[in-house]
Amino acid sequence: MIRRLVATVALLWVLGFGWFMLALPGLVPTRPTDAIVVLTGGPGRIDRGLAMLRAGAARRMLVSGVAPGVGPRALARAYRVPRKLFGCCIDLGHEAVDTRSNAEETRAWVRSHGYTSVRLVTSDWHLRRARLELAHALGPDVMVIGDGVPGNPEPGLLLIEYNKLLVRQFALAFGLGG
Repeated sequence: MIRRLVATVALLWVLGFGWFMLALPGLVPTRPTDAIVVLTGGPGRIDRGLAMLRAGAARRMLVSGVAPGVGPRALARAYRVPRKLFGCCIDLGHEAVDTRSNAEETRAWVRSHGYTSVRLVTSDWHLRRARLELAHALGPDVMVIGDGVPGNPEPGLLLIEYNKLLVRQFALAFGLGG
């Protein structure tokens, strides 16, 4: 009985990991939302957020998890965008250090602006857990659309991210840790 249960759980885990690895969420066509939230930490994320902002997909963008000391001038220069775009339309969040604190930082920003829809931009391999955290933090009144920037993660990173997703889903399902 126990062997069968362990074998079933192991099989489900393997099948789930296969699905996680082979069906990474991708980019979402331009679809208007109130705001764009970009989580730092991977290539192409800020570029994607800027492209969506320029395409009119949202009025304002938050870049969450920006390193302390990095300001609008440095980012405007690095991404070759007019500094005035940062003044009108881009906010930098310096408080977040991980995915959960990205969600908390975003929640405060979304509430302060009264937004009801957000485009979440992060790496494709990170999107499922980031969206889970953000949807949990924002609650059911805010729609979160995931926009996964294609990456080329190592299998080990995918394995770690899959396990983090499972642990967080379990914790939230049972009211643990947030």
